[in-house]
Amino acid sequence: SFLHTPLTGRISKQWCDIGFQGSDPKTDFRGMGILGLSNLLYYAEHDRANALQLLHDSQQPKSRYSFAIVGINITDLAYRLLVGGALKTHLYNVAPEMPSIAHFQQTFCYLMQEFHRFWMEEDPRDIMEFNRIRDKFHKMVLKLLRDPDTALCPHFSASDLHMITL
Repeated sequence: SFLHTPLTGRISKQWCDIGFQGSDPKTDFRGMGILGLSNLLYYAEHDRANALQLLHDSQQPKSRYSFAIVGINITDLAYRLLVGGALKTHLYNVAPEMPSIAHFQQTFCYLMQEFHRFWMEEDPRDIMEFNRIRDKFHKMVLKLLRDPDTALCPHFSASDLHMITL
C-alpha cells in the first residue's frame, strides 16, 4: 500500500494519495499554513487508527473527499471557532487549569471524526457538495457550543494529554 511506500520527494504525485490537490502540498496550506500541517501530523501520530480509517473511507467511491484538504478546512473551522470565542466554554470544560495547543489539536481530531460522520450521513452526490456540508457542519458545532456544559471531546481531558511542543 502507499502508506508503506517511501516518499520520492517533496514534490510528488504521492501527495494526492492522502488527499492533497496536486503534487506540491505547500500550495494547499496557503490558508492555514503551519497550523494546518501541525494538526494533520498530530492526528496521524496521536490518533493513528482513526486517521487511517478516515483516510481509507475518504478514498471510497461513494464517500470520496480529499482527506488532507478536509483536514486543512477543519483546521480553519477550529481556528475560527477559537478566535471567535465559541470554543471558550469547551476549552474551559476540558482544561480549566490552562488550555494548550494540545487541547486545540485534540479538538481538531474530534472535529475531523465528527465531520467525517456528518459527511457520511449527508450522503453527498459528489465532492462539489463540500462547501454546503461544511457550512451545515459549522452551524451544528456552533449550536453545540452554546451549551455551557459542552465538552466536545471530554475523553481528551487535560490530564490524559501528552504535551507536545511545535
